[in-house]
Amino acid sequence: MLTGAEFDTLLAKPDRLLLIDVRRPDEVKDIGGFPAYFSIQIGDLDKSLAWIPRGRTIVTISNHAARGGQAADLLAKNGFKVAGTIGAQTYEQQGGKLTKIVPPVRPANRD
Repeated sequence: MLTGAEFDTLLAKPDRLLLIDVRRPDEVKDIGGFPAYFSIQIGDLDKSLAWIPRGRTIVTISNHAARGGQAADLLAKNGFKVAGTIGAQTYEQQGGKLTKIVPPVRPANRD
């Protein structure tokens, strides 16, 4: 698991980094996340390997890094360059800032 400081160092070079958040959408909405990331739930990750870019260092994200660790292991076994994993809640508890995601408001049905 990455420390908050290690993660912040990686975030400072966004052109070299790919964040893959393996949490459910409701977890990202309720807890917060990061401004730019791929959202691939852990159960779908193995089916998504073909379209994940290979030219960047990957950090996987979950709430406390358990699912993120599983995702990091799967990606590394498939030849991806993985720096590690981080838990969003753990990162925030260490003083890191999460982006609160506001779901779009659906327009009222006008029928």
